[in-house]
Amino acid sequence: MTGAGGVPSEAGAAVGRRIGIGLMYGLWRPRVLGAWRVPSAGPVILAVNHSHGIDGPMLMGTAPRPVHFLIKKEAFVGPLDPFLRGIGQLKVDRSAADRKAITDALGVLDQGGVLGIFPEGTRGEGDFASLRAGLAYFAVRSGAPVVPVAVLGGKDRRSRLSPAVPPLRTRIDVVFGDAFEAGDGSGRRTRKALDEATVRIQERLTAHLAEARRLTGR
Repeated sequence: MTGAGGVPSEAGAAVGRRIGIGLMYGLWRPRVLGAWRVPSAGPVILAVNHSHGIDGPMLMGTAPRPVHFLIKKEAFVGPLDPFLRGIGQLKVDRSAADRKAITDALGVLDQGGVLGIFPEGTRGEGDFASLRAGLAYFAVRSGAPVVPVAVLGGKDRRSRLSPAVPPLRTRIDVVFGDAFEAGDGSGRRTRKALDEATVRIQERLTAHLAEARRLTGR
């Protein structure tokens, strides 16, 4: 489902949010903290740590607004391709500079929507130790505030379904942090400015993760 100019519509993402709510609250036990920190209107970027295969759907079901996630193209296979497109998700080729994905993501922000990004790129420890430059580019280019999100829990015992997902009915904590501006206020998009923004973002995300762990005891 697409909106003006081919940009994924918020209506599609809203459908995805309803599906996410049903699945995530039906299969796991999310505890959401700080959702009020997400701006209620206007463009915003959710920067999410990535340690589970359900982190994307979990955010879709717990965020207070519909979210358009940048998702690796490998997930768009078979019937999942039209489904993911229909619920407003963005396909990205991580092996190269994907101009269409970049245009679509900026389009979401230009229309005042919520863009979800896993700045670590792939699923791993989920500790924000290694960030890609894409998040800084979108934040500086659009001027949209960044909200750090920590998804914690579900790794203390092995799932019978798959190592990539937490055991069913496990409590998962989703902690939203304070919104911040990634740029330095100058509007510069030089390599130096983006590198500085990446460092700034990593510091804020790492600090939020530490605070989220303190709050939740994870």
